[in-house]
Amino acid sequence: MNARQRYLETMCFGQPDRAFLLYPWLWAGTLERWHTEGLPPDVHVDEYFGTDRYETIPCVSGFLSLLPAPEREVLRIEGETRIVRRAGEGQIIREFTNRPDLNMPQWLDYPLKSRDDWEQKFKPLLNPYSPARYPLWWEDYVASVQERDYPLGVNAGSFFGWVRNWMGLERLSYMTADDPMLVHEIVDYLAWFICETIHRALDDVHPDFALIWEDMAGKGGPLTSPRLFRQFQMPAYKKVTELLHDHGVHVIMVDSDGFNDPLIPLWLEAGVTGLYPFEVAAGEDAVALRKKFGKSLMMYGNIDKRVLTQGPEAIDREVLSKVPWLLLQGGYCPWIDHLVPPDVPFAAFAHYQRLVSWVAEDPERALHEARRKGYWNE
Repeated sequence: MNARQRYLETMCFGQPDRAFLLYPWLWAGTLERWHTEGLPPDVHVDEYFGTDRYETIPCVSGFLSLLPAPEREVLRIEGETRIVRRAGEGQIIREFTNRPDLNMPQWLDYPLKSRDDWEQKFKPLLNPYSPARYPLWWEDYVASVQERDYPLGVNAGSFFGWVRNWMGLERLSYMTADDPMLVHEIVDYLAWFICETIHRALDDVHPDFALIWEDMAGKGGPLTSPRLFRQFQMPAYKKVTELLHDHGVHVIMVDSDGFNDPLIPLWLEAGVTGLYPFEVAAGEDAVALRKKFGKSLMMYGNIDKRVLTQGPEAIDREVLSKVPWLLLQGGYCPWIDHLVPPDVPFAAFAHYQRLVSWVAEDPERALHEARRKGYWNE
């Protein structure tokens, strides 16, 4: 079974030869550390850890879709920090001058404040017909993937996360009450923009999955209510998912950190079929969700990244307490519940990856081992 068949069998509750193994999801600083701890600097990390090939179409329809994108600009230096206009979306942030990639910035200001900003600054950068949205030699790329043996996906936008990034959560929250028509117009435009942008990829390439980026929850729950989601985001989701389903794309995954459970029924109603990464620290429980939603919900993730610093026994308990059973139910890819941070030793991740690979090969045996060790009790 090749990687493409394995992915579809895994996600669609079929009978894969083994579970599909997603690529290591790492911060850049994590990789830098591992190169000092034994990971050879001249290898491909995916190949080194034996994960499956998984790619997305090079179409500018996902995170950072503004074209031309705002460029990074350092506005001023203040002690050990600097005030910066971010590349890609144009927010104003404060970041530490030493290793800004390892620090959460302070968000100071956002570029989308009014209808004029939307009409004059943003809509012109969201032209689905911009030539740069697709590779120059698109026909050559299409020909190269027709007989692919790996899963290939398409990025299918964002209907809350982008707007939140452009406005800031506070302004967006007030805007839903103060100017709901503008919020409707923005989200409806985004649905049209995504459909127009990805139609070419759907027609020419026939992707195997779609990814929608939101990050619309925190530890305490979603950043919007189910009522507001139904009012503002649901129509946009339905337009995009209907297009995807009409083109044979039935694995439609939403990337949203935090505790998303109140929104899951709405996503499913809107045509989404799956979610990731199910952060354990936010209270997500993939086993409970599988029991609740059955085969209507596809999943990646829910392996607590924090245990990777706690030693082999903690890693074994975390993996064996959920992954074997989830794999036997189907519709699940084992994955860390967010990017692996730089405090994780290389040896710890290598132990984790060996264990997950073994469980993926033989979940029945792994479940027996979990029972024997007391990690799994039905």
